[in-house]
Amino acid sequence: MVLYNVTIGIDIDVEEEWLNWMKSTHIPAVMDTGIFVEYKIFKVLSHEQEQSVSYSVQYFAHTVDKVVEYLDNHAPKLVEEHRARYKDKHVAFRTLLEEV
Repeated sequence: MVLYNVTIGIDIDVEEEWLNWMKSTHIPAVMDTGIFVEYKIFKVLSHEQEQSVSYSVQYFAHTVDKVVEYLDNHAPKLVEEHRARYKDKHVAFRTLLEEV
C-alpha cells in the first residue's frame, strides 16, 4: 500500500469554508480519478498557529505507479483549482510513503 499525503496549512478565516469544499468537491474529484482506494483527513493538533491550522489529507493507492499516474494525468488540474480558489490563504506539502 502507498500513501500520498498532502499536508495543508489553511488560514483560519477560510478554514470552515475550505474544509466543506474539500469534503464536498475536491476530495470526491480526487477519488473519482479511480487511482486511490481510500482517503482520510486529519486535523493536525500539535501545530496550530494563530492565523492558520494544518490538515493532513491522506490518499491510499495500491502501487507507486498508480500515484505517478495520478500526478501525471490528474493532479495538475486539481492542484490548480485548489491554488486558484485559496491563492494566498494556504500552503501545501506533499509526501509519498510506502507501507513496509
